[in-house]
Amino acid sequence: MLKVRVIPTLLYKSVGLVKGVGFNSWRRVDTVLPAIKVYNMREVDELILVDIEATKEGRDPDYESIRDFSRECFVPFCVGGGICNIEQIRQLLRAGADKVAINSAAYDNLELITEGARLFGSQCIVASIDCRKIDGSYRCFSHNGEVDTGYSLEEWVQKVVEAGAGEILLTSVELDGTMQGYDVEMIKIATELVNVPVIASGGAGSYEDMYQAITQGGASAVAAASIYHFTEQTPREAKEYLGERGIPVRIK
Repeated sequence: MLKVRVIPTLLYKSVGLVKGVGFNSWRRVDTVLPAIKVYNMREVDELILVDIEATKEGRDPDYESIRDFSRECFVPFCVGGGICNIEQIRQLLRAGADKVAINSAAYDNLELITEGARLFGSQCIVASIDCRKIDGSYRCFSHNGEVDTGYSLEEWVQKVVEAGAGEILLTSVELDGTMQGYDVEMIKIATELVNVPVIASGGAGSYEDMYQAITQGGASAVAAASIYHFTEQTPREAKEYLGERGIPVRIK
């Protein structure tokens, strides 16, 4: 069985890291480089960095900053935010990203995922999906959880995998930042439909939440932010907790 990954998420706005609840009320929590250096020492498996302003502002990713961040990042580095064409993917990979997370642009141009996977390999292309539960079903939202795309989770998760995505980053908009636990039902829907790794995101408040996302939801990885920013819990302790309960994790 493949090792389950523990992945901190860094939300990047202007010059610093922020965190909010339900994709709103962004609060400044840190700066990027010190956070990356700390996580390097805490045995994380990967890092996800998302520029939450790039899509809204209609601009390119900040390649120079990504280059600076990647020089200090000694684990696989996934970058998202504002990606809408192949040249941007190419530039991010040249700047040091190992993977790119594509969200809003894919709804208008699914070929972006297909062409990205063809040129750079499906392992580089992560389909980021943000969901809200509406009338008992899960709907996909773009533009930082603001725009209803009209797609159900079931429809979209299959489309992005068929298009070539090598991984899914699945986030609950409602639970984001609440530390009330992952939406296990939502995660399970995705993992039962596709055969690529699904990263659970949105709501982690304890190591037990991570355990439930893995054992009940079928997640291949657990991403979190608030739990590390606002509590004393750490990625290393998360791995120890999971390992003691039979989950295969990487611990040095």
